[in-house]
Amino acid sequence: MTDYVLIPGACHGGWCFDDLAQALRTAGHNVLTLTLTGVAERAHLAHAGVNLDTHVDDVVAAMAAELAPSAGAVLVGHSYGGMVATGVADRVADRISHLVYLDAFVPRDGQSLFDLQGPEHRARV
Repeated sequence: MTDYVLIPGACHGGWCFDDLAQALRTAGHNVLTLTLTGVAERAHLAHAGVNLDTHVDDVVAAMAAELAPSAGAVLVGHSYGGMVATGVADRVADRISHLVYLDAFVPRDGQSLFDLQGPEHRARV
């Protein structure tokens, strides 16, 4: 059995992984599908202090609460979730066997999401 942690992008909740999560569970795996603080059905928790660190904390706390402390989780980040997955991997590398970026942002050390977006998006922001 493998543990999977599925992290959605900034405009989705954990429900976007329902079909994948069910297939993995049917195959005998443990799956966490997360909705990040301030996003989707958790939008009511949004405030000016919610940021990437908040989302990394969300995932690290969920892993601590819901997964056995052994190493070996497969961490999957979609879109903005790639930023979160990178932060989680930095904090709890000993708990992760694989890091998967699914059509995601893949930052290098020290890069922000703003650094990875094109000039058109930066100009709009």
